[in-house]
Amino acid sequence: MTSGLLCLLTLPFVLGRTPGDLEPLIPSTPSSPFPDSVLRSGFNNSFGPSLGSVSQSLSNFAGFEDDRGTCQCSVTLPDTAFPVQRVERLEVTAHVLSQKFEKELSKVREYVQLISVYEKKLSNLTIRVEIMEKDTISYTELDFELIKIEVKEMEKLITQLKGSVVGSTTVVNQLEVEIRNMTLLVEKLETLDKNNVLAIRREILALKTRLKECEASKGENVPAAPPPPAPGSCGHGGVANISKPSVVQLNWRGFSYKYGAWGRDYSPQHPEGGLYWVAPLNTDGRLLEYYRLHNTLDDLLLYTNARDQRLVYGQGAGIVVYNNYMYVNWYNTRNIAKINLNNNRAEVTQTLPDAAYNNRFSYANVDWQDIDLAVDENGLWVIYSTEASTGNMVISQLNDTTLVVLNTWYTRQYKPSVSNAFMVCGVLYATRTLNTREEEIFYYYDTNTGKEGRLGITLRKVQERIQSINYHPFEQKLFVYNDGYLLNYDLIFNREPK
Repeated sequence: MTSGLLCLLTLPFVLGRTPGDLEPLIPSTPSSPFPDSVLRSGFNNSFGPSLGSVSQSLSNFAGFEDDRGTCQCSVTLPDTAFPVQRVERLEVTAHVLSQKFEKELSKVREYVQLISVYEKKLSNLTIRVEIMEKDTISYTELDFELIKIEVKEMEKLITQLKGSVVGSTTVVNQLEVEIRNMTLLVEKLETLDKNNVLAIRREILALKTRLKECEASKGENVPAAPPPPAPGSCGHGGVANISKPSVVQLNWRGFSYKYGAWGRDYSPQHPEGGLYWVAPLNTDGRLLEYYRLHNTLDDLLLYTNARDQRLVYGQGAGIVVYNNYMYVNWYNTRNIAKINLNNNRAEVTQTLPDAAYNNRFSYANVDWQDIDLAVDENGLWVIYSTEASTGNMVISQLNDTTLVVLNTWYTRQYKPSVSNAFMVCGVLYATRTLNTREEEIFYYYDTNTGKEGRLGITLRKVQERIQSINYHPFEQKLFVYNDGYLLNYDLIFNREPK
């Protein structure tokens, strides 16, 4: 709609030229007061881009020539004038918004840079924590505190970012989750390290207590006690007690490998020597596929100078190493294999007569250990059951060269009710579970005399299940695999031989 408002405009204003300027360019005719070109053109209703151009058509106008020869015209305009003030306000608002946007954009750039920096820090921390998780080097409290400080700094930044960044915060939320996981992992590692430290401190306290007792007994007329048995000898009256566990470390394959065995090679020719071995089973708790050898305890603790070997036929955690050979139950059979640790080859395999296998009579809470090999001062042994023994434990001494059975003893102890067993000086000692933190050495069978009986020696543990126990005659220690953790126990013997 257009209004009836009549506006007088001089042609020079409309066309941008004076009449004098137009006359030589646009010749007029006597029959019209306007030049022909002007009569053929006009203004459009919207004052669009054609305004002021003589080449565009003009419309909605009326023109005449007054008495003084001046051309005048009337043009019909829209009823609303052009909103100049609103446009100006819009321009100001746009400018303000542009400034705010630039300010926020600069903040986002700054936070992106900070996030990039802390992503690198988080990556570096992740690498350091992974190294700490794989290694068992004793880290000091200062190392853990420094890592905690760095993690707390990142937590503060994440809190600031979440409060400042508007819109999608996916990256920030992801970083927050990773930092939270990092905190938990550091705390877990610190706890594990403290366990080792506490175990050492307990040993130190026990030593201090013994020293105090020795000092207190000075000058007293105490009858001389018999000396402790020499390492590797059987001049004692059997196991009387056992020390608290010393946590050596987690097995080298990690938390998931709860089944396995570990120990130290014993050679009668070189009793003080012998390499250390760790043999975690696969997570199925059955297949022995990899084992690792270390020349010294320090190498084992630091995961250095390790020799990794692979098998395809080991079954169960009834593993033992004797005189530089590893003895295992051959997978899915009642056979025993003798493996040379120098070349990882099975040099001898021998069937154990009538032995039950494949979980027929395994230990309580531990599968695939129907055949359990053991070593003591007298040589190589195997603990198992047969159908003829109705599941009761059978003890056989083996020739360590040919694996032929030398002698066999039959007990009255049902093997599936036993949690594990070991041999010391020809005496079988069996354990049972009391609760999640205690086992009990409750039964013995002496192959020297044929006698058997009950004991009540408490054996503490750090995890719920014990998978294997191996005895080292020279050190007179038990090497226990406890839900993936490697534990040591010192045996205490009766001084007087029975």
